[in-house]
Amino acid sequence: MYTRLIILSVVIVIAVCGLGGLGYHAIEKWSEGLEGARLGEFAEVAEQVRQDVKRKLDEFIRAEQQREYTEYRYYYVPANVVDAQQMPLLRSPLGNELSNSFAYGYFQVEPDGSVVTPYYPGEPAPPVEQDELAREAQRYVTNLRRNIIPSVGSGSDTLVAGQIDREAEVESRPVPPATAKTRAGSPTPAAVEMSEAKSSRSKAYPIESLKEAQEAQTFTQQRSLMESNFQQAAPSQQTELSVIEPLSQSRTRRAQQPASAPLDRRGVAGNAAVAGGQPNAVADSMQTQADQYEGAPTLPSQSISPQDGSSPSEMVQIRVEPFIALVVPGQEPSIFGGQVFLLRHVQIEDRRLLQGFQLDEQKLITEVEESAKRFMRDGMTFELPQARPTPQPAGDTKGEPAYTAILDFGFGDLALNLTEIDPAWIPKRIGELHFIYFGIIATVAVAVSLALASLWHNVRTQMALVRKKDDFISAVSHELRTPLTSIRMYAEMLEKNWVKSTDKLAEYYRTMRQESERLSRLVENVLDFARLQKGRKRYAFELGSINDCVGKVVEMMRPYAEQQGFTVLTNLGKVEQTSFDKDAVTQIVVNLIDNAVKYAHGAADKMITVGTRTEAAFTIIEVEDHGPGIPHRQRRKVFDQFYRCDDAPVEGPSQNSSAATGTGLGLTLVKRFAEAHGGYVEIGSVEPTGVVLRVGLATPPTGS
Repeated sequence: MYTRLIILSVVIVIAVCGLGGLGYHAIEKWSEGLEGARLGEFAEVAEQVRQDVKRKLDEFIRAEQQREYTEYRYYYVPANVVDAQQMPLLRSPLGNELSNSFAYGYFQVEPDGSVVTPYYPGEPAPPVEQDELAREAQRYVTNLRRNIIPSVGSGSDTLVAGQIDREAEVESRPVPPATAKTRAGSPTPAAVEMSEAKSSRSKAYPIESLKEAQEAQTFTQQRSLMESNFQQAAPSQQTELSVIEPLSQSRTRRAQQPASAPLDRRGVAGNAAVAGGQPNAVADSMQTQADQYEGAPTLPSQSISPQDGSSPSEMVQIRVEPFIALVVPGQEPSIFGGQVFLLRHVQIEDRRLLQGFQLDEQKLITEVEESAKRFMRDGMTFELPQARPTPQPAGDTKGEPAYTAILDFGFGDLALNLTEIDPAWIPKRIGELHFIYFGIIATVAVAVSLALASLWHNVRTQMALVRKKDDFISAVSHELRTPLTSIRMYAEMLEKNWVKSTDKLAEYYRTMRQESERLSRLVENVLDFARLQKGRKRYAFELGSINDCVGKVVEMMRPYAEQQGFTVLTNLGKVEQTSFDKDAVTQIVVNLIDNAVKYAHGAADKMITVGTRTEAAFTIIEVEDHGPGIPHRQRRKVFDQFYRCDDAPVEGPSQNSSAATGTGLGLTLVKRFAEAHGGYVEIGSVEPTGVVLRVGLATPPTGS
């Protein structure tokens, strides 16, 4: 039994420990899954931002690619002219302001290397009193001559056909060391540093609008219309409009410019340096002519003959190439390591034009921020460290990004850091879950411990009960054998007429009767206990005198007690008639007297006193002896079934070897019978030695 219990306990403990370990592992996996799910949310937001920014850039690039090449000039002849003899000159729709969505400062480089813009009709520079737009445009053109034209010219003084032909040709051309990143994809120092810092929480998101949103356009146009657009103005104004400065003169003037010349916000020389300090004598007339051209003046159609002297054709084919990106150095801080220009090539027979504009980085940053704000989810925020860096105290890791999206535009990278508003919310949830988990584990451990303790207690109780039952069977066998042996012995002697004395005959008959009564009491106790265990014990309560019942039992037990050397006295008080079960009360008194005879057998004072009295609502029956008494540690156990006082001494002579033995049912039945009468049993001490067993039987109210 104990071996099986130990094995079962070990299995339960191992199972609980295994389940606890699996639960803890499950929490760790759940925490990893929670972090992964949150990381996935950041990745989804980054992808949504990428798609939105790409959509905006795609629409912008597509619109710019479809823009008429003639709109890059200050005046242009519209393509839908009906009367070829009268061609109206219109003001470029781009001339109102430098910024247009992602574009800043449209320009066109002519085949001879001169630069034209839609912001003022020509050079020299506008006078001081002219509007700020024209002056800013002139500074912008100076920036172009300083940075863009040297980068695409590759040492030539003029732009010849084929210098900027295809995207592959631009990618194969060597890039100046200061260039941060070209369209070919050369990484900037900042991009290299970001690439080295990438981890599982960062990812590159390509925005390839320059590759996907464009296609080369080829169309035909009337030669007269094309040639009219190549004229700077009507023939009558040719003397008042100067030719744009050739590229060679621009480089010569830049080399002669002092190094200390002031620079504007785009890293180019100031207005005085650009104009060379010379007054513009024809500025007023140019502005007057511009105002007249706003009213759609007309220009006579002219024909420009080809250089080979052949007759001109009526139609000419025009090819507009897709935009390509070029990053050139600039003194102003840039998120891409330099100024980003988008350039396209326009091929008109043997003429080759370069058109383009500078990418407005602030507009791009604003659009990225608006897209990020739109797709941010609860608990998220963002920052653009390259555009708007925020200082962070040393050692402070609270502001570290949870996810970094590297927006790759093809000409440079822009880092979008996605951060948690409350970075500790996941550890808090994991901590709460750990707290709940350990609470559950502790509860389960306590419950399992209590269950195992209860199981061990029950097993021990059952084992003790088994031993008691074994002892009971042994005791019953002994108790039955002893009176039967005496009865059989005396019966044989009487049968063989071996007893001649009359006194002996009377003694033998009396002994046989007493042993029969003892045997009957033993059998009755066993039967009553069996009935009580099965719930089949029935009581017959009748009104009567308890003193009469107790007196008869004493008279019945006196010969047995006297044979053991005891004197039984009665002290019956005044007790009113009450309702009780006669057989149960008889069994109570018999068992109490028998218990006193057994356990006080070796006492010096062999006096047993049986008394009755009334106390409150109870009728009290007391049996007192002067034996060794019952130890306090056993006073509760003596009423348990099959329990006997192991340390009860058995001393002195005895006529019956079983005087200190018993079945362990006597006091158990006394308690059960008393409780059936609504009463109790208690044990008291007697001085100097002895014990008194007191049984209280409930007295029903009068008249009930």
